[in-house]
Amino acid sequence: MKETFIIARFTMRDMLSRKSFRISTLIILVLIVLGFNVPNLLQTFAGDNLDDKVLIADPDEIYGQHLDQLNETCPNCDEMIISHDNADIAKQKIIDGEVSSAIIVQEQDNTLEFNYLVKNAATAAQPPQDIISTLEKVYQTAAIEKLNLTPKELASISPTINITVSQTDETEISGNVFVMMMLSIILFYAIYFCAFQVSSSITTEKTSKIVETLVTSTSPTNIVLGKTIGIGIVGLLQMVLFVATALISAHTFLDSTMLNQIIDLSKLTLFLGIITALYFILGYFAYALLYALTGSTVGKPEDVQSANTPVALLGVISFYFAYFTLTDPTSSLNLFAAIFPFSSPFCMPLRIMMGLATPLEVFGSITILIITILIVAYIAIRIYSNAILHYGTKPTWKEIFQNFRTK
Repeated sequence: MKETFIIARFTMRDMLSRKSFRISTLIILVLIVLGFNVPNLLQTFAGDNLDDKVLIADPDEIYGQHLDQLNETCPNCDEMIISHDNADIAKQKIIDGEVSSAIIVQEQDNTLEFNYLVKNAATAAQPPQDIISTLEKVYQTAAIEKLNLTPKELASISPTINITVSQTDETEISGNVFVMMMLSIILFYAIYFCAFQVSSSITTEKTSKIVETLVTSTSPTNIVLGKTIGIGIVGLLQMVLFVATALISAHTFLDSTMLNQIIDLSKLTLFLGIITALYFILGYFAYALLYALTGSTVGKPEDVQSANTPVALLGVISFYFAYFTLTDPTSSLNLFAAIFPFSSPFCMPLRIMMGLATPLEVFGSITILIITILIVAYIAIRIYSNAILHYGTKPTWKEIFQNFRTK
């Protein structure tokens, strides 16, 4: 065990000393910070220009005194400029760049017409639907008031509508979809790229003949486990650094209202953090040992990619299996994805966040994943022991199977 941790420390120092690892980590951290700064950057560059303003022109005063109610009815329509300008004046304002577009309100034969003026109709988008809806609503209000209806009659034609959402499934589902999807993606990339480093590291050492020194000093078991543990610790620390940077950036650069709309922080509990870290470690070991197996079977770095293809396909298929079954989290497929050892790291933490996973399901999922790791570790170490000093051409599956059977 001591030799295993010696190799793990050596692997960690080697990973942290690589310039490519440091640069890639720094780039990702910068991208995370910039990503949470996008709303602030857009607001800074946009300034307070009138280029995005929409002129609402009512030359015939159809709305009368109700025209001033447009901003009150649509508080989010900050881009509206209300006036009684005619079409010619509105066109000139668009040409002069005072506004980007204009809506001319006209009435003909009890028909309300909106003439949407833009600089170039070929490249223009559709009229802002929130503004159109507001214009229709205020017009209806003005028309109803002209009828001199009593409050009771007015209430009968303008009912208050309350919409509630309920489900037929008795299982209570809670959680934030954005957080769950992002957590699944982060887990996949962290596990996938960290595990891939194991295969690359083993193949690189074979070509540099470092492995010849290692096998004379310790057992293949210590080599495989040491490298897996070392790269896993570095990957876990890197993931913690990315998540911490994202949370700090979110609190620093986003206002509380926007943050609550994107992320439901009440679901990010200590237990969820522990269970996510546990599934990251177990999932990483499962894939890292598979990559250790494929890395030990090749003798040249250029063969690593082709040798890793089956494991990469398994990882991608398992991830998408877990990811897309989240659209129906109460289905049997989603439960199977949470139990299947190669997709459970991407699925079970999310079921726990939604409150769907029972203690028995979590225990069964972890048990199956650990048993799978032990089986994969036994096969990987067995093949690694016989193929570690193999150089030259890539062995066939028949030769790999014979190596596994060789004592």
